[in-house]
Amino acid sequence: MKVAIIHEWLDGYAGSERVLEQLLLLYPQAELFAVCDFLPAAERGFLGGRVPTTSFIQRLPRARQWFRYYLGLMPIAVEQFDLSAYDLVISSSHAVAKGVLTGPGTLHVAYVHSPMRYAWDLQHQYLRQSRLDRGVKGLLTRWLLARLRAWDHASGARPDVIAANSAWIAGRIRKAWRRDSVVVHPPVDLDGFPFQPDKQDHYVVASRLVPYKRIDLIAAAFARMPDRRLVIAGDGPEMARVREAAAGAPNIAIRGRVPQAELVALLQSARAFVFAAEEDFGIALVEAQACGTPLVAFARGGASDIVQPDETGLLFPDQTAESIMAAVARFESLSIAPAACRANAERFSRAAFRARMQALVEEALAARGGAA
Repeated sequence: MKVAIIHEWLDGYAGSERVLEQLLLLYPQAELFAVCDFLPAAERGFLGGRVPTTSFIQRLPRARQWFRYYLGLMPIAVEQFDLSAYDLVISSSHAVAKGVLTGPGTLHVAYVHSPMRYAWDLQHQYLRQSRLDRGVKGLLTRWLLARLRAWDHASGARPDVIAANSAWIAGRIRKAWRRDSVVVHPPVDLDGFPFQPDKQDHYVVASRLVPYKRIDLIAAAFARMPDRRLVIAGDGPEMARVREAAAGAPNIAIRGRVPQAELVALLQSARAFVFAAEEDFGIALVEAQACGTPLVAFARGGASDIVQPDETGLLFPDQTAESIMAAVARFESLSIAPAACRANAERFSRAAFRARMQALVEEALAARGGAA
């Protein structure tokens, strides 16, 4: 069986690349395609020596630094790949990869991290944060997003089968493309986060400090709970806002970015991991659970797929300091076993991901009369 895997773009080893890594292990014979490839040499190990076939975006002026500015050309670029000789095409998509063209004899399975967030429900937030909500540049950006939205909706009909990385994303897919999907949670490296049953009295946040993560809300909540300790690990553009929210609160320690070993130790020893973002999935939540650490998380997004209420953590309903404070108080009335948290994390292992994807593909091939 000839297999092709198409990935969006390669410029770093992050969440979507961890999915790609497992797909390449599942289908080692697969040929790899990408809109562009600027992955640093030190991060290429997971490709197993493969050099992906890339599009014309790779050769545009200053593409290494500016390839995201060529987003408007990427639908054309991805449609130029000739995949007519393949029996199975798997796309790993958060923008354009699922729009690849395939023939009637090819099974196309799309693993969707999200429809284009910036073209759909997060458009207004994106425009505000990019300062493109007014003026001529803003008008041109809105025009581009409208064209991308139309293409995204139309190309959403192209995959034969869609796998969504969470129930939250399955809902976005249904809203944007009017397609049903099967939830296949992304793989998490559980081995890197060993189980530790013994806990201390601090709560922990570990995250990039960017606006949508709402770390400032968590800091504001704990500033009003002086008898509860909070450790914040991470750095980013919101650092000043987080420091302002935590100002004068001796119970809050802001560590900045910490080495991986220190991060794991913080997660292992924490009383609970606090999470206030609306995230597509939330790999950090699973990493905390792998350490045996309960969760106090915002109820929207992928957290609802991860938290087993009152058994491995709890969900709070609103992105407010008051809601976080109430959740912490309620959490402390629960008795959550660290072993239950670790067992919950096992649902999201790399092996579990590969098994689910393989079963999904084999079922689709069988329905078409093909063979795995």
